[in-house]
Amino acid sequence: MNIILFDDPTIRQNLLPLTFTRPVAEIRIGILTIAEKWRRHMGVTASYLTQPYLQQKYTLHMASNNIYVNGAVCPDDALVNEILDLKLGEALYQQGTLIALNGDSLNLNEVELLLNYSPVGSRETSNCTLIKDVWEIFSLNGKQIRADFNLITDGRTSQPITDKYTAVYGEENIFIEEGASIKAAVLNAEDGPIYIGKNAQVQEGSLIKGPFALCEGSHVNMGAKMRGDITVGPYSKVGGEISNSVIFGYTNKGHDGFLGNSVIGEWCNLGADTNNSNLKNNYAAVKLWNYAKGGFKNTGLQFCGLIMGDHSKCGINTMFNTGTVVGVSANIFGSGFPRNFVPSFSWGGASGFETFQLRKAYEVAEKVMERRSKPFDETEQAILAYVFEQTQQYRVWDKV
Repeated sequence: MNIILFDDPTIRQNLLPLTFTRPVAEIRIGILTIAEKWRRHMGVTASYLTQPYLQQKYTLHMASNNIYVNGAVCPDDALVNEILDLKLGEALYQQGTLIALNGDSLNLNEVELLLNYSPVGSRETSNCTLIKDVWEIFSLNGKQIRADFNLITDGRTSQPITDKYTAVYGEENIFIEEGASIKAAVLNAEDGPIYIGKNAQVQEGSLIKGPFALCEGSHVNMGAKMRGDITVGPYSKVGGEISNSVIFGYTNKGHDGFLGNSVIGEWCNLGADTNNSNLKNNYAAVKLWNYAKGGFKNTGLQFCGLIMGDHSKCGINTMFNTGTVVGVSANIFGSGFPRNFVPSFSWGGASGFETFQLRKAYEVAEKVMERRSKPFDETEQAILAYVFEQTQQYRVWDKV
């Protein structure tokens, strides 16, 4: 069996800026990325059929017979069984969206031809969690934490909580991996599971309410308030107050300040006392910048905060309006509220922006990744260079 996770082009556009720098299946929701979920469910390593400029980093393995799976789909046992039941040439759809195809060797263009066309033998499924918009990453996160928790911990025994000053509620819903450290914290898993990853740290005075996932090597700093439905991806540091948010990994929000109903990419840094609004003063539904539409799209949500692409940073005391989208490698600072759509490679804040030049962006990325022993190599440079060119249309000040 050879599993290939493909990018649905419409969904990929809706998931920008997060998919500027990764295939759709590399989005983290719950404890795992979508690709990691498929590997665990199927018992095989999946590869990617993604945009050409990402393909060198996210490789494709093609066999004579392949099962193509939409990279935006979060698997469960029922869906996996439906896919395994597909015969060669058969496809699985959900309300017109291609979910999976048992086929020969196809390129991305050939898969795209099938997105709105049901071949002979196609079937319809209702057993499908499909991530179609960026806000669904945080709104479905609690459900996915629960699913991943069961998947990861099935048949395994948690490390014990040995610190006598840590208060625990719902201990049967808590799983601690090897090497994790918890000191004088409060863990409340009565309303949802708490997962503490390998070599992670929960420092003194932290208050954590499940569902909550702290991935490998990450830290919850002293006195932090984790209010539930939260994922902190690997090798990240968080502090202050967080609610219903997903941090992909290698990102720091180490200080006081509020982050709610938000999705933050990799290699980001939120300065001390950064806050985002997640509720409009008039309680109206939040509109969010959508790249596919080329304008603001109604989320239908009353609570929606900050979406931030990879490599972006903000200075101390930054204030983000309700429903703000920040692109890749932006640098935001200064007083006042910046605009609620900040294009990639922006430098500035409420008083105005200029272009964060590619050479400078390279220098910062190299330093940041070096701290985590990750190379900023030619492949990483090429991805940022492509995104820089593709997002030039949004940097309107360059056209004045």
